[in-house]
Amino acid sequence: MTLRKAGASTDMKKQSKRDPIKIMLILTVCLTVLAAAATLIGNGIAGYRKSVLAQRQEEAKAINAQRDQEYAKALSEFQAATPQSGANLAWPLPKAEGWDVVDLTSYPLESATTVSLSREEVMNNGMLLVNEWHSRPEDFSETELTSIGTRTGGKVQVSNYNLLLFPDAIDALQEAVAAAAQAGHEYYMVDEAYRTYARQEELFNKKMDEFAGRYSGDELIARAKREVNYPGTSEFNSGLAFTLRLYKRGDASVGQPAYVETPAGMWMNENCWRYGLVFRFPKMDYPLKGASDKSYKTGVSATLRAYRYVGKGNAAVMHTLDLCLEEYIEYLQEHPHIAVFEDGNLRYEIVRQYVGDDNATFQVELTSRARDYVTSLDNMGCVITVFEY
Repeated sequence: MTLRKAGASTDMKKQSKRDPIKIMLILTVCLTVLAAAATLIGNGIAGYRKSVLAQRQEEAKAINAQRDQEYAKALSEFQAATPQSGANLAWPLPKAEGWDVVDLTSYPLESATTVSLSREEVMNNGMLLVNEWHSRPEDFSETELTSIGTRTGGKVQVSNYNLLLFPDAIDALQEAVAAAAQAGHEYYMVDEAYRTYARQEELFNKKMDEFAGRYSGDELIARAKREVNYPGTSEFNSGLAFTLRLYKRGDASVGQPAYVETPAGMWMNENCWRYGLVFRFPKMDYPLKGASDKSYKTGVSATLRAYRYVGKGNAAVMHTLDLCLEEYIEYLQEHPHIAVFEDGNLRYEIVRQYVGDDNATFQVELTSRARDYVTSLDNMGCVITVFEY
């Protein structure tokens, strides 16, 4: 009995020593299996997620590619429908045909740079307002005034070679006369152009003398001003205005009937704006049938065959909107940034900027997008810049 119990006790001790090892082995195996299973499951999930992500990315690429194609197509159709050469597509759309003026007052000048200009440089470039209420500036210079006959080499008839204008006005006149000749109209003659202050004073005093027997004081001055502008306030004191008539030596029939009723006169009055000229003093049905009366704005009710150089961009706006010079400057006061289109294509961009009347030099904002530009003093404290495209 003693021996049996001792053997049994020994077996139990050996068994107790082996059991922890087995347990650890079993646990290790189980953990390894579980880890392997987890890895397999994890790899499977990661692979599935990667596959789904790749699929979603391909779907997104396809959708984006389709949207890009749709956008490119829409943009192409939009640009084809609105062929605005040089224009910002964010601007209001112009008419597809004919001339149109678009207000850009709420849009800044693009690609802007700043330059310094002097009053002398921009004084006589076309937009100087001279009328009953705006005398020409005291710093007005006659230095660049040129003989019309000499500059054109006789290609524009003049009543005498002492008739003067500023070069830009002469060049515009010559271009208009040449175009008229191509259209079959000839014999234009300039019979009046620049008047000096002294000459205007002489004409005014002569008119004063004429009415001195019936009027006196302010009443006399007012009566004389109805027929002759006060010195410095005549359009002919600007160096930018002139009158036309028809003349052919030895043929008195040329120019009959009145100039504005002749085919040549009508052609010039219909087309002069294309060359930077405007008929200065329109009245009811004058110079063309249907013309609006502008005498209440110009202050001139007399029938004058007077033209004025303003430059092609400004003339295009005045023609399109049926504005005289005074009305045009008022329009720019309300719309200081405009664009001018022809058949949907940008031709001019026009900006009016304040510079003051007392500064000999000033800063002017320009756009580098334009092909060329002309800046002109308007005699109302501002400059008007026309950008050409």
